Amino acid sequence: MNRLSNFFLLFVLSSSLLSQTDPDIYSKFTEQTIVIDGYNIHLEVKGNGAPIMFLPGGPGNSHDYMQGNFGHYYKTNKVIFFDWLGRGKSDDAKNSLEYSVEADVEMMEKIRKHLKLNQMALVGHSYGTVPAQAYALKYPDNVSKIVLINGFHSGAMWQANCDSYNHYAKTHFPERWVKVDSLRALGYLSSEDPLKELYGSFPTKYIYYHNTALKQNVPKDRFRGWANDVYTQIIGPDGDFDVSGSMIDQDYRRKLKDVKAPTLIIAGRYDGVSTPEFAVQYKDFMPQARFEMFENSGHNPYLEEPEKFYALFNEFFGIKN
Repeated sequence: MNRLSNFFLLFVLSSSLLSQTDPDIYSKFTEQTIVIDGYNIHLEVKGNGAPIMFLPGGPGNSHDYMQGNFGHYYKTNKVIFFDWLGRGKSDDAKNSLEYSVEADVEMMEKIRKHLKLNQMALVGHSYGTVPAQAYALKYPDNVSKIVLINGFHSGAMWQANCDSYNHYAKTHFPERWVKVDSLRALGYLSSEDPLKELYGSFPTKYIYYHNTALKQNVPKDRFRGWANDVYTQIIGPDGDFDVSGSMIDQDYRRKLKDVKAPTLIIAGRYDGVSTPEFAVQYKDFMPQARFEMFENSGHNPYLEEPEKFYALFNEFFGIKN
C-alpha cells in the first residue's frame, strides 16, 4: 500500500538494527544484468540446492530489503533476487502501461527459464505475494513451495486495507485529516501533489511495525529503493482511496484451494497494511496451507520475531541449522 511512497523510501533506506545476522550480506553477491524483452533486468543469484525466488513488496520496492533478510540462505539453497521492470537497478519501461501484475508474473517465468530451473519455491512479502499467487495458479508445475508473508489474496483485500488505514489515519490524526478532506473535495488524487505530499507525511511506521525501533538491512551503496510510477500504474492514480490498475482485477480467493504446492502463510497481529481481519480469511480460501499468526509483529515478522520466524521458515524448507 502507498500512502506511502514517502514511507517506503524511508523504509528501504533505513539502516539495519536486528534484521539478520549478516549486515555484509550484499558484498557476498555478484550483480548481473540479463536482457528480457529488450530491457536490462538486475539479477543476483547465489548458492546451490533447491532454488528459492524472493519477491519484494510495493509494488515499487527494489529487491534489497528481501536480500538483506533472506540472503544468508545461499548457504543452503540457490537464492534468486531481482528487480522487476522499472524498479531498483532494472530499466524503466518505455511505456508505463507495461507495469502490471501480469507482466511481473511473466518476468518471473522468463527468469526461471533463463536460469534453466525446473521448479522454484516462491517467497513473497506484501505486494510480492500477489504475483507469487498469480504465478502459482498459472504455472503450477513450476512451483515447489510457497511462502506468503503479510500478503493479499485479492484487489478487494487491498481496497479493504486502504479503507482500514484511512479510518486509522482519520481517527488518530483528525487535525491533519481535515486537510486531506479539503484536498479530496477539490478533486486531488492520492498520486497528485499537494495531496500526495500531505498523505505521505502521516506517521505510518505504526502500521508497519509493532516495535517501531526496528529498521531494515539495506546496502551501503546508493540504489533506487522505491518507484512511485510503478505503484501508481499497478494500484491506480488514486490508489490510496480507490484501487484500480491491474491490482483491482486480481482475485485468487476461489482458486487458492486448488494450489498443490505446500504453502506457508504468515500474518502479523499488529499489521496495519495486511490486517488480521482479512489475513485470517486465508484459512477458508486455502485450507490446505499452514497459517501462522505472529502475535508480536506488524508487517515484518522476520524483523520483529526473528527467532520464531526463521525457525518456522527453516522447518518449512527442511533447512537444518
